[in-house]
Amino acid sequence: MKFSSTLAGVALLLFAASAGAQMYKWKDAKGVVHFSDQPPPERGVKVEKKAVDGGARDVVLPYALAEAARRSPVVLYTTAGCAACDQGRALLNQRGIPFIEKTVTTNDDQQKLQEAGGSGQLPLLLVGGARRIGFEAGAWNETLTHAAYPAQRRLPAGYHNPVASPAAPPAAVEERAPAPALAPEPERTAPAPKPPAPVTPPGFKF
Repeated sequence: MKFSSTLAGVALLLFAASAGAQMYKWKDAKGVVHFSDQPPPERGVKVEKKAVDGGARDVVLPYALAEAARRSPVVLYTTAGCAACDQGRALLNQRGIPFIEKTVTTNDDQQKLQEAGGSGQLPLLLVGGARRIGFEAGAWNETLTHAAYPAQRRLPAGYHNPVASPAAPPAAVEERAPAPALAPEPERTAPAPKPPAPVTPPGFKF
């Protein structure tokens, strides 16, 4: 019975993956394992779900969206006070694209932007190996569609993109080991005084 239930669970997972559905694996109070595309009916049970790196860890992406994110990850470079950056971010969120945002503020951030293929103009959109400098809605949507991202939002409820972080994260401060204590110098003793020269009586010869 355990073998057949396991096969059924695997088959259910494969079917759901091909259909792009969310899957849940959980145990009930009796320890029985269940596979379902619906959340468990009871609270307090252990639920196992997976998510694409950077997103909500307890939310599963639909199969097509997860595959697109795996093959062509989306990275957005932005800066503060940039209207075009705000428009680009809004487009990605509206279309339901999982992405990582990197902010450009310091000289080190600028260096990272150049290494990523930027020319100094923001925003910069990377979709796998494709690059879009500046915001243009039509070009961005075309690039995302070419990378097999769904045209309509398919992000599950509860999913969230990572918080924006600097393009060049500050270097971690290295903890240096304390310098070894120096051994005390040996005490220097004063040289022994020389014995006084012998006094010879007058007229004495050797």
